[in-house]
Amino acid sequence: MPYARLRGMNRIGIDLHRRLGTVDRRIFGQFIEHLGRCIYGGVYEEGSPLSDARGFRRDVLEAARPLRFPVLRWPGGNFVSGYHWLDGVGPRDARPRRTDLAWYAEESNRFGTNEFITYCRELGTEPFICVNMGSGTMDEAQAWVEYCNSTGDTSWANLRRQHGHPEPHRVRYWGLGNEMYGGWQIGNMNAHDYVKKARAFAMVMKRTDPSIQLVGCGQNGWSEWDEIVLGGLAELIDFHSIHLYTGGPDHYATVFQSHQAERAIRVCAALIERVRHAQRIAHPIAIAFDEWNVWWRTRSHADRVGGVEERYTLTDALAVATYLHGFIRHCRVVRIANFAQLVNAIAPIFTNRQGLFLQTIYHPLRLYAEHTLAVALDVHVDGDTLDLAPAQEAATGRVHHVSDLGPFTLLDAVASCDEAGRQLTVAVVNRAHDRDLPATLELAGGVLDGALSAWEVNGPDVAATNSFETPRAVDVRERRITAKGMRLEHVFPAHSITVLKAATGLDKT
Repeated sequence: MPYARLRGMNRIGIDLHRRLGTVDRRIFGQFIEHLGRCIYGGVYEEGSPLSDARGFRRDVLEAARPLRFPVLRWPGGNFVSGYHWLDGVGPRDARPRRTDLAWYAEESNRFGTNEFITYCRELGTEPFICVNMGSGTMDEAQAWVEYCNSTGDTSWANLRRQHGHPEPHRVRYWGLGNEMYGGWQIGNMNAHDYVKKARAFAMVMKRTDPSIQLVGCGQNGWSEWDEIVLGGLAELIDFHSIHLYTGGPDHYATVFQSHQAERAIRVCAALIERVRHAQRIAHPIAIAFDEWNVWWRTRSHADRVGGVEERYTLTDALAVATYLHGFIRHCRVVRIANFAQLVNAIAPIFTNRQGLFLQTIYHPLRLYAEHTLAVALDVHVDGDTLDLAPAQEAATGRVHHVSDLGPFTLLDAVASCDEAGRQLTVAVVNRAHDRDLPATLELAGGVLDGALSAWEVNGPDVAATNSFETPRAVDVRERRITAKGMRLEHVFPAHSITVLKAATGLDKT
C-alpha cells in the first residue's frame, strides 16, 4: 500500500452529547429517469408475467421497498429538458410516440405523470418532479403544477379528474430544470439567463400553489454558476441542487473521491450562508444533492441503452457508503439527496425478463436507510491513513494541492442515535483493499449495554461483482457481538462496510 502511514492502532471516538444535528430521512431518496431500461423494462414492463395489472414490475417493487426512500425524483435528468408532460397523460394508447433527443432514443410516453404518482403512492414515497426548462415554457410548468395540485374548478384540475384522479396529487417538490449549465442539455444557457428564466417559472408555479418547495438548478456546489444562481434565486427557492458522479479504475481513487461531495457541500453551504446574510433572507435554504453515484465505466458509451448499465464492484459499494457518510456528517445543510438511479441504469437493482439481482451498491443503500437513527453524532477517527497526492504527482509529474486528495483515514465512520440517546448506530467503512484493521470504539456520555447487532457487507476482493450467475458474491452477513462498558474492540475486515447497532445506558462512572 504505497503512500500509507500505518500507525498500528485505530480509534473511533463517539460522544453521545456531541450532536451534529437531525438526519433528514430524505437523504435516502432515489431517482428514476427515462434513460435506458430504468423505466421500461425496469420500473414498468407491460405484458410481463412479473408485472401487476398496472404494468409495475412486482419484483422491482419488492426490491425497492427495503431501500425505504422517502422521496423519488422524476422524469429527469437530461430527459426532462425535451419532455412535454401532456404527452404522458390520458389514455395510454392515444399518447404520442416521440423522439427522445437527450438519450438518442424513442419515448412511448406510456409511463407519465399519473403512473409516476401511483408508483410513489405504492412505495409510500413523496414525488419530486423536475420541470422542463429546456424546450419547455413557463405556461407549461404552471399547468403541470395546476394539473397535479389544484383543488379548483379549472381546466387543468378537471383534466386530472377526467384522467381518473379526483383528488390532487399534492406534489410538494419541484425542480427548476436540470443541469441547464451543460452543453449536453437541450436549451442550455448561461447562469444569468437561467436566473431570469427560473424567476419567471418560479413566480407562476408558486402563485399556482404557494405550498410547493422549489429546487434551484445548481452545478457542483463550488462553481461560478452556483454563486450566480444562488444570488439570483435565493428569495424564491427552498433548495439548491448539487450533482456529482465519481469513480475510476483505481480502487483508492474511487473510494476517496466520494469525499469530493463533502467539499461541494462545505463550499455550497458557505455560499448559501453568504447570500442569506447579504439579502436578509429569513427562510432556510438547504442543499438537495439530487444526483449522485459512482459512474465512470459507461459514461461515454455510444449505446445509450445498454451503455448505462454499469456493473458495480465491491470498491463501488465502499464509495457509495462514503458518500452517505458525507451526507450524514453534513446533516444540517443536506436535507435531500437522490441516488441516480433506481433500476438498470447505473442502479442498485438490475433486471432481465426473468427476474433481477441486487448489485453490490444495493447493500449500503439498504443498511443505511434501515439503521441510521434520528441524530447524527460527531465522530473522531484516528488511525492509519493514505495520501493520494504523492501517487498522482509520481504519475503526472505535477504537484497537487487539492484538499480532496487526502490524506484520508482508511477507516471512515459515522454514528447516529435516537433522541433519548438510548439507541446507537455506528457505520464503519474499511477502505483498505488488503488489510483487516483492528480498532477501539470509545463511547463517551454512555455505555454499551449488552448485545450488539452487526451487519457486514463484503466479498472475496474489491473487484467482486454480483450477477445473475453469482447474485451473492458481495452480500450482507449478520451476527451478534457482546459488549459492555465504554469500549469495544473490533476488527474491521479488509474492503468491508460494517453497521453496528446497540442499546446504550447512562455512564455511571
